[in-house]
Amino acid sequence: MDTVNLLTIVSIAFLGSFGHCIGMCGGIVLAYSTIKIEPASSKVSKTVAHLLYNFGRVLTYTILGALFGAIGGVATFNNTANGTLLIIAGTAMVLAGLSLMGKIKFLTVIEHSISSSNFYKKSFQKILHSKSNVSFFILGMLNGLLPCGFVYFFAITAASTASPFYGALVMFIFGVSTIPAMFSLGFLSSLASATSFRNMMMSLSSVAVVLYGLFTLYNGYDYLTNPLRTILQCH
Repeated sequence: MDTVNLLTIVSIAFLGSFGHCIGMCGGIVLAYSTIKIEPASSKVSKTVAHLLYNFGRVLTYTILGALFGAIGGVATFNNTANGTLLIIAGTAMVLAGLSLMGKIKFLTVIEHSISSSNFYKKSFQKILHSKSNVSFFILGMLNGLLPCGFVYFFAITAASTASPFYGALVMFIFGVSTIPAMFSLGFLSSLASATSFRNMMMSLSSVAVVLYGLFTLYNGYDYLTNPLRTILQCH
């Protein structure tokens, strides 16, 4: 992975976390902060709880990244296959960006909510009311499975790497880049209601998603038209 792609992934994830993630997962953070953390707990105890929750999310994202990277790798054999995969991924990225802007309903149509299953609901409720430290970590892992447009975008990006390692790395970077926003929300509930700020960050990240999708489309076109390219790099 080159520096430009790394910075792009970090930028999109960081901006999106203050726009999309706080809106999508803010309720969960506020809920566990109220139910699971005692008001009299020390700052150290609260910090550990929030970090464990976020580390759980990152682990789930990393595992998903490895899986999607492996799936992408199965589909790539030569320049034609590589280029086709990137064009498909780039198109999906552009559609995801437009969907995050609210222009189309692409992400709404493809979402499959595992959170509606009875098993997930019961597990979530049980862990939400547990006071143990490990329960924060498990709650974070479950949160990482929730349907989310941003997770879908980065999963597509992970698949476009055609590598379990780089796919995992993409999702790991995504997860880590969202920690500042979600960690801050645990201490500053006012972030959840700062609508104008979140809308601005969401707009910036959505534009970045579209631009990154166009960049991926260009790379796919380059694979199809440039016979000298023989090694698929991480996009």
